[in-house]
Amino acid sequence: MKVLVFGKDGQLGKAFQDVFSSHQPSNEIQVQFLGRTECDLSNSEAITAALKTAKANLIINASAYTAVDKAETEMDLAYAINARAPELMAAYAAEHGATFLHYSTDYVFDGEKYGFYLEDDVRSPLGVYGKSKAAGEDGIARIFANSQFGQYAILRTSWVYGDGGNFIRTILRLAKEREELKVIADQYGVPTSAQWLARTSLKLAVNDDGGLRAFPSGIYHAVPAGETTWHGLAALAISTAIEAGVALKTEPKLIKPIPATEYPLPAPRPTNSRMSTDKLQSALAVSRSYNDPKQSLEFPQWEQMVQDYVRKLASSGVI
Repeated sequence: MKVLVFGKDGQLGKAFQDVFSSHQPSNEIQVQFLGRTECDLSNSEAITAALKTAKANLIINASAYTAVDKAETEMDLAYAINARAPELMAAYAAEHGATFLHYSTDYVFDGEKYGFYLEDDVRSPLGVYGKSKAAGEDGIARIFANSQFGQYAILRTSWVYGDGGNFIRTILRLAKEREELKVIADQYGVPTSAQWLARTSLKLAVNDDGGLRAFPSGIYHAVPAGETTWHGLAALAISTAIEAGVALKTEPKLIKPIPATEYPLPAPRPTNSRMSTDKLQSALAVSRSYNDPKQSLEFPQWEQMVQDYVRKLASSGVI
């Protein structure tokens, strides 16, 4: 099987590189990773050429324009990468009977819902970034609706962290520089490990023998279990770093919770980013914990993964 992964230099792309290199199934899989230098995703001709050259059975779009605030003034670039590029990838997959994995965001919602968002809830993105990602979802669905071949999954996720710049690394850097931090405490979501997201994606698309796995095409919410706020995430990251022996100037009790209104940004963020994963768990036929039948083994609580991530950063000297 041939696999083509766009976005090799991002957090998710790097996670896919690690997962493919360390968990190769029995059958031979040929994987090609493309980054910005190999394929400019704002260039339609470059994307088409890459797809025709790779002739992949599984196309993974781990790339995205994610500069949420800059998107407000770089609208054309955001739409080129987040909407037109995935539509081209979907068109190739549908024409050639390939499987296409694409990643979207909680930012397609306005955050006004009480409770957890479902895949078919009405979208109402607040900013250009969310609107461009919603347009990408629409383009992919439209392409496959008019084709009898191929299959696709749009995996909506939130608050991703991995090998690269992210909120956790920023907070830990600031905690080494400042005695007091102010962090938003009225926006709710789920921190998602890029490693977990890559592994979960492949469980959906690839079977144990290394062949493609059939699944119902559509949108799936892909986040770990639980929920928190940015303030809660910051407190856990800092307490874990301290326990791991990292010298910080601040500590959890010195992190001041503030409302989002006290930290204005060019692009508005959803207040509620919590998403139900029942649909994805059903598609994966996930196993349950013997001690807690309600707890999925494949969808663990977010806290443990964040702690493991921070400990790894500490042991490697990154923080």
